[in-house]
Amino acid sequence: MVSKQQDTSSDRARAWSGPTILTYGYRPFFLMAGAWAVLAMVIWITMLAGWMPVLTRFDPISWHAHEMLFGFLGAVLAGFLLTAVPNWTGRLPIIGWPLAGLVALWVLGRIAVALSGLLSPVLIGGLDLLFPTFLAALIGREIIAGQNKRNLPLLALLVLFIISNGLFHASAAQGNYAASGVGFRMGLATAVMFVTLIGGRVIPSFSRNWLVKRDVSDLPAPFGLVDRVALFLTLAALIGWVALPHYTGTAILCAFAGLANLIRLSRWSILRVWSEPLLWILHVGFFFVPLGFLAIAVSVWDIGISPPIGAQHIWMAGAVGVMPLAMMTRASLGHSGRPLTAGRGVSATYILVLASVALRFIAAFGASPYWLVYGSALCWIAGFFGFCVLYWPILTKPRS
Repeated sequence: MVSKQQDTSSDRARAWSGPTILTYGYRPFFLMAGAWAVLAMVIWITMLAGWMPVLTRFDPISWHAHEMLFGFLGAVLAGFLLTAVPNWTGRLPIIGWPLAGLVALWVLGRIAVALSGLLSPVLIGGLDLLFPTFLAALIGREIIAGQNKRNLPLLALLVLFIISNGLFHASAAQGNYAASGVGFRMGLATAVMFVTLIGGRVIPSFSRNWLVKRDVSDLPAPFGLVDRVALFLTLAALIGWVALPHYTGTAILCAFAGLANLIRLSRWSILRVWSEPLLWILHVGFFFVPLGFLAIAVSVWDIGISPPIGAQHIWMAGAVGVMPLAMMTRASLGHSGRPLTAGRGVSATYILVLASVALRFIAAFGASPYWLVYGSALCWIAGFFGFCVLYWPILTKPRS
């Protein structure tokens, strides 16, 4: 059934006479995500340095947080879901001009938020929410029509992501520091849950496939009780963090969730796949989920080794930065019919983004020089610029 659907999808893509980039959802959205990761960071640096007039209604930090979370990650989620859901449901993918229209809505949201200081807050919020609302409607239609109940939790998370974005806009419209509001925390918590759910599927699966081809008998553990407990604790800790981020009980929940996810990750044979960058980066990207939980717990206890903003960036720059890069590099190769291996250039992009995460965490300590923030931003820019350059032919040219 799936094989027949994949053949039909390929036939449909070949029948499309327009630009190749519009043949699958991953192509335009992964490319836009990489480009926006670069451009948004450049804009933010110029804002901080006072080299660019601030035309957005958001303060620079809140704009940066919003565009990394709802702009960059929103594009990555769109590319992933628009490509994966047809495989899950056996239905045809969205291609061509409908796909182009969805991309245009995403671009409209980025422009609207960037120029929000010139327009009504209600109008800006409405324009920015058009893209994720249409995306959720399309994904919901496919999941329901394909009777794919297993993936309804992903649809629920997408709806929460939209609500979070709306709350972020409402906070900014009231003149609040939206980067510390409930909308941002809910959006980040939803993003972490996305990484936990999707990573928990693809990492052991990809690792298992790679090891089986090499006749390795010690394979990643199948989904079981450990995974269920980890998911339950993750959900409980994230709800606690959104509602009561400074509460001691939240810190305890986060500590348990962090340990549970570390145990879960340890069962996926990371040491056996370390020779393939496409695989170890997925494991490292997921590692930022439990590390973030533990850092949040320590920051609540305020013992001086994990500043709150640093702990938050372990999720924001780590889980929300590294994991999407890992998914984009691996998925783009697989769906375009290319060998599933990463060369030195791709490995260099991984190292640069990981360096960005490390520098940003260090920069969170009060006595740290401000150049660490700029250094982190430059590593991030270089890493995602490298992705755009290396993957431009992969995302814009026909399947091998």
